[in-house]
Amino acid sequence: MNDGVNGVALAVFIFFFVAVTVMGFLAARWRRAETDSLDEWGLGGRSFGTWVTWFLLGGDLYTAYTFVAVPAAIYAAGAAGFFAVPYTILVYPLIFTFLPRLWSVSHKHGYVTTSDFVRGRFGSKGLSLAVAVTGILATMPYIALQLVGIQAVLDVMGVGGGEDTNWFVKDLPLLIAFGVLAAYTYSSGLRAPALIAFVKDTLIYIVIAVAIIYIPIKLGGFDEIFAKAGEAYSQTNPATGAPRGALAPGEAGQWTYATLALGSALALFMYPHSITATLSSRSREVIRRNTTILPLYSLMLGLLALLGFMAIAAGVKVSNGQLAIPQLFEDMFPAWFAGVAFAAIGIGALVPAAIMSIAAANLFTRNIYKDFIRPDATPAQETKVSKLVSLLVKVGALVFVLTMDKTVAINFQLLGGIWILQTFPALVGGLFTRWFHRWALLGGWAVGMLYGTVAAYGVASPTQKHFGGSSKEIPGIGEIGYIGLTAFVLNVVVTVVLTFALRALKAPDGIDETSPGDYTADAGDKGVQVELPSATAGAGH
Repeated sequence: MNDGVNGVALAVFIFFFVAVTVMGFLAARWRRAETDSLDEWGLGGRSFGTWVTWFLLGGDLYTAYTFVAVPAAIYAAGAAGFFAVPYTILVYPLIFTFLPRLWSVSHKHGYVTTSDFVRGRFGSKGLSLAVAVTGILATMPYIALQLVGIQAVLDVMGVGGGEDTNWFVKDLPLLIAFGVLAAYTYSSGLRAPALIAFVKDTLIYIVIAVAIIYIPIKLGGFDEIFAKAGEAYSQTNPATGAPRGALAPGEAGQWTYATLALGSALALFMYPHSITATLSSRSREVIRRNTTILPLYSLMLGLLALLGFMAIAAGVKVSNGQLAIPQLFEDMFPAWFAGVAFAAIGIGALVPAAIMSIAAANLFTRNIYKDFIRPDATPAQETKVSKLVSLLVKVGALVFVLTMDKTVAINFQLLGGIWILQTFPALVGGLFTRWFHRWALLGGWAVGMLYGTVAAYGVASPTQKHFGGSSKEIPGIGEIGYIGLTAFVLNVVVTVVLTFALRALKAPDGIDETSPGDYTADAGDKGVQVELPSATAGAGH
C-alpha cells in the first residue's frame, strides 16, 4: 500500500461527499407533504415513480459492500465468488411474482413493514414480532459493513494514520461520515437516499466502464489477466494445503455454488431495506417495470466481479481482502480518478446504510413499540420514535465497526442472510395462501433459525471460531450446500407438518384483515408526481 495521504484523491472524495451531504439535507424539502407520519418520513410518501424507484432499489441492493466484497471474494477464492451474479439474475423473475401483490395489500391497509402484513394476514402479533426481530438482527451488521466499506477507502487513501495512531484520530474521518449520515437521515428520511442514489449509481457506472477498459489495457489484456489469475489460484494455500482457488468451480463445488446462488436470491428481498424501497413506489406497475430493468445492475455486477482477477494480475498484495479493490484503484488510476472511484464506494455506503437504518427503525416502531409498548401512539409519535431508533441503529453499527474484528461483522452479516431467509414462508407464503397456520409458521421459523445458527457456527474457520466462516472465504457453506437454504427447507417441512397437525386439532386461526381483491388492486399513477430538482434535471420521470 502507498505511504502517506493521497491528497488529490482525498480532495475529489471530499468534494463528492460534501455534494451528496448538501443533497441529503435538501431532500427534506423534496415534494414533501405537510403530514408528519411514517408514510412520509419512512416511505417518501409512497410516491416514487419508475426512475426514482430504479435508482433507489439499485442504491439499496448494490452497496459499497458489494463493490468491495464481490471482487474481493474472487481475489481470494476464484470464480466461486461469481455466485452473486446468477443470484441477482434469479431474483428478478422471483420478485415479479410477489412484490406487486405485497405493494397492493400494503397500500390498501397502510402497511409500512413486512411485519405489518404478517400481523394483518395471520392475526398473530407473535409471528409479527418474530419477523420484526429477525429483520432488525439481520440488518444491523449489514449497516456495519457499509461503514467498513468507507473505512477501507479511507485506509487506502492514507487518512486516519497508522495502527499506532490514537484511536480517536484514526477513526475521526469515519466518525464524521457517520455523523453526516445520521443527521440527514434524521432530517430527510427516505427522500435523502432516494436523491443521493442518482449520484451514487452514476459514479459507479462511470467507474466500472472506465475500469473494465482502462485497467486491462494497462495489464496487457484479458488473456494476460486470466493467465496470471490462473497461475495464482494454482498455488497452494498454506492454511489448507489445497489450491488457493480456481478460474471455474470444480465439479465438487458446483452444488455449493448453485445452492448459495438460489438461497441468496430467495433471501435478498426478505431484507427490510429491500421492502422499504419497494413500498415507496407509487403503483404496482412501477414495481413490475422495475423488475424488468433492474437486471441492468447484474450486468454491472458481472463486470465489477472481474476486478478481482485484475487485482491479482496487477500484483495487489493486501492482508485484508476487502482492501484489494480500493488498492487496485489507487495503483492503476490517476489520482483524480482514483478519488472518483473512492467517492463511488463511499457514497455507495451512505445510500444503503440510510435505507437500512430507516427500515430497521420502522420495524421497531410499528411492530414492537406500537404493538407492545404504546398501542395508542399517534402518527407523529411513531415518526419521532422511528427517527430516534434510526440513530440508535447507526450507533450500534458504528460500535460494531470500531470495537470488533471486521471479519466478525462480515460473518454476522452472512448469518443475517441465513436468518432473514426464514421469514420467507410467512411473507411470500402469506401473499398467496392462508393455508399455513400461524403457529406452524412460528414453529418452522424457530427451527430454521436454530438450525441455521448452530450449523453456521459449526463451519467457522479453523483460525476464527465464530459464525459463518469457511476455509475458502465464501462463508455460510456446510457439507450439503448453503446452510441458509438447508435451514429454509427444514423450516418449510416443519411448517407444513405442523399445519396439518394443527388443522386436524382445529387450533384457532387468527383474524385475516385482508381480502382477495387487496392483492391485485392498483392505485394507478395518481399519486404525487415526484421529480428531481432542476439542478439534476434529466433523470426524472
